[in-house]
Amino acid sequence: MLQYLYKRSLHAVLATFVASILVFVLLHLVPGDPIRVMASPVAKQEDIERLRRKWGLDQPILVQYARWITRVVQGDFGESVRMRVPVADVLWPRYVNTFRLTILSMCIAIVAGVTIGVIASIKRGSAFDTVSMIVAVSGFSVPPFWLGLILILIFAVHLGWLPAIANLRPGLDATAVARMLVLPVAVLTFTVLAHMVRMTRTTVINILTTPAIEMAILKGVGRWRLLIVHALPNALAPIANVVALNLAFLISGIVVIETLFNFAGLGRLMVEAVTTRDIPVVQVCAMIFCSVYVGLNLLADVVAIVANPRLRYSK
Repeated sequence: MLQYLYKRSLHAVLATFVASILVFVLLHLVPGDPIRVMASPVAKQEDIERLRRKWGLDQPILVQYARWITRVVQGDFGESVRMRVPVADVLWPRYVNTFRLTILSMCIAIVAGVTIGVIASIKRGSAFDTVSMIVAVSGFSVPPFWLGLILILIFAVHLGWLPAIANLRPGLDATAVARMLVLPVAVLTFTVLAHMVRMTRTTVINILTTPAIEMAILKGVGRWRLLIVHALPNALAPIANVVALNLAFLISGIVVIETLFNFAGLGRLMVEAVTTRDIPVVQVCAMIFCSVYVGLNLLADVVAIVANPRLRYSK
């Protein structure tokens, strides 16, 4: 098991390193000059060249990448081209907002998705099972931005119950923050809820049809004891994989939702930085998303190994 975890950790580090190369190279291939964005509209050519030397953009791309990745590993994310402040100072409040939105959405989705999936597996073929599968198919089919627009149109424009913009800022009370988070949390929760419901239902049904479970039924084990003690522990590994992958999807796909609701998070910050060619900010945001995605996949593998003895002892 330790050897497998070592290999998976090594693969995760390698994947992150390759992602850093792709992010750095692709951003430098995007049209536009960040130095001209930084400089005054009336700046002379010699001033622009001086700024380019100051930021190291006159060096070969390999030298620029080596200097950048070395600073990132040491915790130095550089300075924002547009705001002229350290990137870490810009990232931290946005990171807190994105973390809050993601964790809240994921907690609701995990509790609701696993509960609905388990009940649907027990009541297979019932009206509840049919409705839950319809919801699951709808979740796969409906684009998040379209669902967000529909919810804004209904609850913000027509009914006026909730704000259309989740513009979190210091000084807001808990009630105002909660009202602003309702719509984006609802969209993100519905986006990942469908996959969790379907995967949980399928996994529990497969486990309930195994010979071990059938033997427990013949011995008279109660339904809920059978489900909680025998079925769910065996379903933990695939469900954990689904949770980790959907959390990774939330982290990477949250850009659309934050932009739609004008939410001050990492996703919207990256979009703004791309628009203004603020390369240091874009690079760090992209690396955060890549690292979280790779890390969550690694965590899913670890949970699967811990939960399944057959993976811990391959012989």
